Amino acid sequence: MGNARNLAFWAVLFLLILALFNLFGDGQSTMNSKQVAYSDFIAQVDKGDVKSVQIDGEDVRYQIGDGSAYTTVKPFSDEIAERLIDKGIQVRVIKQEQSGFMSLLGVWLPFIVLIGVWVFFMNRMQGGGKGGAMGFGKSKAKLLTEKQGRVTFDDVAGIDEAKEELEEIVEFLRNPQKFSRLGGKIPKGALLVGPPGTGKTLLARAIAGEAGVPFFTISGSDFVEMFVGVGASRVRDMFEQAKKNAPCIVFIDEIDAVGRARGVGIGGGNDEREQTLNQLLVEMDGFEANEGIIIVAATNRRDVLDPALLRPGRFDRQIHVPNPDIKGREKILSVHARKVPTGPDVDLRVIARGTPGFSGADLANLVNEAALMAARVGRRFVTMEDFENAKDKVMLGVERRSMVLTPEQKEMTAYHEAGHAVVGMKLPKCDPVYKATIIPRGQALGMVVSLPEMDKLNYHKDEAKQKIAMTMAGKAAEILKWGEDHVSNGPAGDIMQASAIARAMVMRWGMSDKVGNIDYSEAHEGYSGNTGGFSVSTKTKELIEDEVRGLIEEGYQEARRILEENIDEWERLAQGLLEYETLTGDEIKKVMAGDAIHGDDNDDTPTGSLPSVTAVPKTKPAKGGDTAPEPSV
Repeated sequence: MGNARNLAFWAVLFLLILALFNLFGDGQSTMNSKQVAYSDFIAQVDKGDVKSVQIDGEDVRYQIGDGSAYTTVKPFSDEIAERLIDKGIQVRVIKQEQSGFMSLLGVWLPFIVLIGVWVFFMNRMQGGGKGGAMGFGKSKAKLLTEKQGRVTFDDVAGIDEAKEELEEIVEFLRNPQKFSRLGGKIPKGALLVGPPGTGKTLLARAIAGEAGVPFFTISGSDFVEMFVGVGASRVRDMFEQAKKNAPCIVFIDEIDAVGRARGVGIGGGNDEREQTLNQLLVEMDGFEANEGIIIVAATNRRDVLDPALLRPGRFDRQIHVPNPDIKGREKILSVHARKVPTGPDVDLRVIARGTPGFSGADLANLVNEAALMAARVGRRFVTMEDFENAKDKVMLGVERRSMVLTPEQKEMTAYHEAGHAVVGMKLPKCDPVYKATIIPRGQALGMVVSLPEMDKLNYHKDEAKQKIAMTMAGKAAEILKWGEDHVSNGPAGDIMQASAIARAMVMRWGMSDKVGNIDYSEAHEGYSGNTGGFSVSTKTKELIEDEVRGLIEEGYQEARRILEENIDEWERLAQGLLEYETLTGDEIKKVMAGDAIHGDDNDDTPTGSLPSVTAVPKTKPAKGGDTAPEPSV
C-alpha cells in the first residue's frame, strides 16, 4: 500500500513538472514577443513587412524583416492563411488537438495536484501517519519478525537460571491451561537486571523466537519527547496495539530512561517523563486490566527505578542476569565458535578459565577478534594462538611496538615488572602470575598479569594484604635498584590500585579493628535528606586515613623484604625480560631458577608452554602497569 502511494505521488509530480514546463515554454515564447492589435498585424501584412507567421488556434505569432517578434489574436471567423500565402509569407500552423489537450492539462493539473497535496498533509496532521505533524503521539514499537534473524533459547548460554524463568513465561503463552488449572496467573511483567553485555536483549529476542506470539520491541527513550504529553500518548498507543494482538509480549529496552524514581534530584523530576511513567504504571496495573500482555523490560540501573514500577502486579519477576561463571563462559564461547572454523588445538575451557569477569558481549568480541587475526595472516581456520593474541589485544591493549623507549626507560620498566612478578610468585595467596611483558600496551609501558585459578566470590583479609604487597612491589623494586631519589611516576597506577583495596578493607569490608564494622563508603560532611548520608567527625577521618596508610605501608615493606631476600631471582627475571620482552608463567619460573628457555632459532620470542590460565580478568586484574612519563611543562 505504501509503495503504491509513493508511485502515484511520483507519477503526479512528473505530470505536474511536464505541464509546468509546457506552460513556462509557452510563456517564455510569449515573453519574447510584443503584443499588438490585430489591425496593426493586417497593416504590416499589406505593407510586406511580415516575414513569417505561426498560427496556433486564435493566437498568431509573426516576425518582421528586422527579426522582431509580435503576437496578436485573430477573430475566430477570420481565415487569413490564403491571404498570407498570396503575399509570399511563410506560414506555420500548429495542430489544434494537441494544443487543446496540453492547454487543458496545463490549466487543470496544477489545481488537481495542489488539492491532492493538501488532502495528503491534512491526513498526516490528523494522525494518518506516524511521521506526520500530529503523529508524535503514535507508538514507535516495532513488531519483531523473523526477518531480523530468529534467535532461540539454544543461542543463549551461560545464564541458565534467567533462561529458565523466561522459558516458563513462554510455556505459559503456549499452554496456559497447564498453569491456570491450579489457579496460577500469567506474570504481567518481567524485569531483566544485570551489567551491560550480559545478554538481556538477547534473552528478549530468544523469547520472541520461541513464544510464537506477536513480539513488540521499543526503547525507553522512544517515549520521551520535547512536547508535553507525547510520552503518555505513546504509552497508550503502544498498549492499544498490544491489545489488538493479545496474547503478545512487549519488550522495553533500557526502561530506566523513562522509569526513574519520581521527585528525586535537585529541582524535582521532569514533568513530561513523570507523566509518561504515570501512564505506564496505570496501563500495566490500573482499573482496566490488560489481559494477555506481558511486559519484559531490561535495565542495568535497577537502583534508579521508581518503587511503584517494581512492585508485584507490574513487574512480578525481577530476573538477575549476571556475568557468567567459568561453565557459562565455556558454553557462550561454544555458541559463538559455531560460526568460526577452529583448529584442533583450540580448547574453549582453557579460554574460559582465562576470562574471569567477562560478559557475553566480551566473549563474542573475543571470538571475533581471533577470527580477524587468523584472516589477517591468511589462515584457513582459527588456532589457539589467535585466541591468545586476541585476548591480549582486547584485555591488555594493542602492542605499541612503534613506541621508542630509551635503554634507561626499558631497564626501569623491566626491574619494575620483575618486582611485581617475583612478589606475586612468592606470596601464596596471590593469584598465579600468567604473563609479564615490557612491551607497551595501551597507556602502560609494561605489565604483569595474574589470574585466579577459579572464579572468586569472596576476598579474605590476608589475600587483600598480599594483593597490596604485590601491587606495591613495583615501587619497592625501583627504590631498591636506584634509590629513593630516582623513583619514577610509573607506580602511579599501582598506588591507585593499592589505595582502592585498602580503602575498601577499612571503609566497607570491616577489616580494621580500630575503625570497626561500620560502612563509611558513602559518609560525608553534613546531612542530606536526598542521599541519606551522614556526617563523620574529623577524628574518624584521620583514623580511616591512618589505617589506610598503615595497610599500604605494610604491603610496601612486605614487598621490599621479599625482593631483598630473593634479589638474585629478581635480577635474573629483569634481565630475562630485557632479553625476551614477554614471558609466560612457566617461563618466568624457569628464568628465576636460572634455567634456559629454548625458543625457535629464527625468533627471539620464547616458546615455552602456556599455563592453563591464559587471559586477563576483566575486573581489576592483579597487575602492575607503568604509565608513560608525563611531558614536562
